[in-house]
Amino acid sequence: MKLYYMPGACPLAAHIVLEWTGAPHEAVQVARDDLKKPDYLAINPLGVVPSLEADGEVITENSGILTYLAELHPEAGLEGDGSAMSKAHVYSWLGFVNSDMHPAFKPIFGATRYLDDDAMIEKSHADARSRLRGMFEIVDRQLKGRDWIAGTRSLADPYLFVMIRWAKGTAVDLSGLDEVARFYAHMLADAGVQRALKAEGLA
Repeated sequence: MKLYYMPGACPLAAHIVLEWTGAPHEAVQVARDDLKKPDYLAINPLGVVPSLEADGEVITENSGILTYLAELHPEAGLEGDGSAMSKAHVYSWLGFVNSDMHPAFKPIFGATRYLDDDAMIEKSHADARSRLRGMFEIVDRQLKGRDWIAGTRSLADPYLFVMIRWAKGTAVDLSGLDEVARFYAHMLADAGVQRALKAEGLA
């Protein structure tokens, strides 16, 4: 398998899952300037990462890639404890991180630059940080008494880890969220996470 990524971007979640599963893979760094060039557009017409080449096909989108890896390696136990309810909780939290948290960073990462008004842009950043703070408070409550967001180690955890890294790098207020801090430290101590971070030049 071949994972196309940008260091520290959302493909880090898939990178960690590849390490957790032990699946043979090659990680290929894509420069931002190359995303819209023909060579990469032939792999992913949207010109974004992640992309995963596997079995002669290309999978895009974090949710698709993470699901594929979890299904391909059931022995890793990344979809819950085997029960339908446990699996549902895993995918509920994956959906929350993928569909709610991740897009909430877009204003901070430049999606409101088109406003061409410094005050309005800054307000969009402040609103995004406030919204993200509320989401991390939900996560903090969920993590109370748990090491993993869905109760057992799952494919939602690496994605949440990436969101916390982004929050720390964009001045999102995480003060007082002790469970989030504990989860982040727990992930940082994980050998698979460390390998993925090192491979992307982040550790």
